[in-house]
Amino acid sequence: MDGSKAVVYDETVSTAPELGLISVEDYLQQESESTVKHEYLGGVLYAISGGKNRHNLLASNTLLALGSRLRGTACRVFNSDTKIRIRLPDHTRFYYPDVSVVCEQNPQDEVFQDRPVIVVEILSESTRRTDLGEKAAAYQSLASLEVYLLVEQSTQAVIAYRRTDKGFEREVYQGLSSVVPLPQLGIELPLSEVYEAVDFDSAT
Repeated sequence: MDGSKAVVYDETVSTAPELGLISVEDYLQQESESTVKHEYLGGVLYAISGGKNRHNLLASNTLLALGSRLRGTACRVFNSDTKIRIRLPDHTRFYYPDVSVVCEQNPQDEVFQDRPVIVVEILSESTRRTDLGEKAAAYQSLASLEVYLLVEQSTQAVIAYRRTDKGFEREVYQGLSSVVPLPQLGIELPLSEVYEAVDFDSAT
């Protein structure tokens, strides 16, 4: 996510007077009216910026590849405008993943999903630590999550954290001939489609 989802504390957001934290209800209301998207971590808001063309192409390619294979099933693919709610023991978070797959969907008049089966983030140097650390741990706390996918921008590689009986295990898929198996959904994700038309000569 070159330039995408840069985490910046937004000091302009109104906060609760005593704790300096904004409630979930107030966050959802403000977010519905805001021209800038914010992720929410236990009452603190973080503004997220838009991505570069390569980031957006990778996200679009992934969404299309998954969506075309899931047509006619109960599962739906959502883009980065859809929040994922994560209710941890001591606080709630809302993230905007680049792509998510949900098979048990929230009502369509809501603005977030609770039960993603797959979450996809496009990696960059500026977000790698967060995506591999804080977000990985939060997403993996969801009982519904089967696979957390991280798509590299500078090389043809996808990192998968897959749920197993022993917890989440790391797998790496490299090269255009590789495919990421997603047996929970009865499909595969070919890297040739994820990286279609991606220009690595201009990658930084």
